[in-house]
Formats: sequence, C-alpha cells, structure tokens
Amino acid sequence: MGAYFASLNFASLPARMPSAVAQGILWGLMALGVYITFRLLDVADLSVDGSFATGGAVTVMLIIAGWPAWAALLAALLVGVLAGLCTGLLHTKLGIPAILAGILTQFALYSVNLRIMGMKANQTASLKTYGMFWENGGKGFLISSRYVPQAIGIGFLLAAALIALLYWYFGTEQGSALRATGSNPAMSRAQGINIDRMKVIGLALSNGVVALSGGLMTQFQGTADVSMGRGAIVIGLASIVIGEVFCEAIFKKGCNFSVKLLFVVLGGVLYYMVMTLILWLRLDPNDLKLFTALIVALFLAVPYLQKQSISSFSRAKKRGKKEATEQ
Repeated sequence: MGAYFASLNFASLPARMPSAVAQGILWGLMALGVYITFRLLDVADLSVDGSFATGGAVTVMLIIAGWPAWAALLAALLVGVLAGLCTGLLHTKLGIPAILAGILTQFALYSVNLRIMGMKANQTASLKTYGMFWENGGKGFLISSRYVPQAIGIGFLLAAALIALLYWYFGTEQGSALRATGSNPAMSRAQGINIDRMKVIGLALSNGVVALSGGLMTQFQGTADVSMGRGAIVIGLASIVIGEVFCEAIFKKGCNFSVKLLFVVLGGVLYYMVMTLILWLRLDPNDLKLFTALIVALFLAVPYLQKQSISSFSRAKKRGKKEATEQ
C-alpha cells in the first residue's frame, strides 16, 4: 500500500483539474437537456446518446466545409431538434412508449451520423487549420484544450446564457404548460393543454440542447466520433443527481428553478472531477463505467436514506412521547 501511494504524482492532480472543469461544463450543458425530459417532462429519453454524436458530426463536417464555427453550432442545434421531433412523433403519433421511441431514434442516428461523416467512424477538424467557436483561421482558440482557462470562462458564459434562456422560456405560458404536463398529465389535459404537443416540444428542445453540447465538445476536442455519445444519458443523470443533492444540502429551504439549473451544470463539473481523480489513482480505465454507475447509485440513494432517517427519528420521538405520557 505504501508503494502504491508513493507511486502517485500528487503534483499532477491539481494540473489535471482545470481540463476536467472545462469538460464538465460542456457535459453539464448536455445535462440541462437531459433535465428537461427527465425532471420536467418525466420522460426517459434515451435518444440523447445519438443526438449528442449527431451534434458533433454536423459541427465537424460543416467546419471542414468552411462554415464559421458559430454557424455550425446553430446547425447542430437544429439537427438535434429534428432528432427530438422524431422521438416525440414516434411516441405521441404512433403510440410507442417513450423509452422505446428513444431507443429507436438512437439506433437510427448511428447510421445517420455515419452518413453525415462520409461513412467514416470519426472526423477531425484541426484547430490550427479551421479555428474554433466564432473565428476561423486558427484564431478562435477559446474552446481548445490548449487554452483551458479561456475554455472554462467561455463555457460558464454559455452555461449562464443557456440557463437564463431556459429560465425565461419555462416562465412563459408554453413553458409552464410543458412543466405542468410532466407534473400532472391528467390535470393538464383537463385544463385544455395538448400534452402530446408539449411532449414533442420538450423532446425537441432537450435534444437540441444535447446536440449543441455535442458540437461544443467536438470543438473542444477537435474531433467527432460516431460513438462519442455512448453513455451520455448516464453522465447526464449523474450530473443531475449530484447537482440536486448538493443544491438541497446547501439550500435547506429548497432551491428555485434557476438555481437548480445552475447546480445541474455544477453537477457535471463535479462528476468529471471525480472521474479525473479516479484516473489519477491509476485505477483501470475499463472500470470507469462501473464507477459511474456506483456514483449515480450513491447519489440517488442519498435523498431516500435522508428521508428514511428523518422518518425513523420522528417515529422514535413520537414513540418516546407516547411512552412518557403512559407512565
């Protein structure tokens, strides 16, 4: 054990964290998309694994074709919206359960992504050749892993802008109807809300945000891969759960909607910091998915165990008062 700890390079751990924060922010943006379906619509949408890769594929190919990177990102967002529409229509118009509709869309997007990338499993957009984010010719370096501090700053600005837009949208009449649909579909239908339309809109918006995140991740890495979205739903759920646990721990009286969205992004950052720590400990990288499952299970169990603890203490307190009264 002593030899194991002696072999660890403690000086390298702080140096790895900024890159983990930068990636965590981008995955946190993806988690915002997952949050829309998982928490607001109460729908298990598995198509995000495919739409994340679709966003990356569209972005890299348009940048190679000479498009400005910002325009490629907008195109990725729109294609993600179309992918979400497919899932929504399969679910609402054909009566396919939401989880199966998501699987079908994800399955189909694998072939679509291959077509987009010219039947190649991966494509690379050299940073020096194409540039990134809003400039071309190697000037737009702010999403490059070589400039991690700038990437963190731009990532937080993008996250803040997206959170502000989502906060505004879900405060509108349509956004409120969408939230009501997820909270109580029967009552929403009784109030005259077209819940099928709300589900389609929610799925389209969710996958659009996920595809945008995939495009940003492609710019950060300089490459897109047909399997880059594999496990994205698990990372998104992990970010949501971790963020909610920390939010409730800090704000005892409850978090408002905007703060919850912020903590979803912070959950992505915390998740990637934990993953970086695991890799620094020289654990087998093949076990990363196992550790991810354990982390998600742990944070999912925390709220339940807290409620059980509180209820058990309250029962014991009532029992003690009853016994004291009888005596």
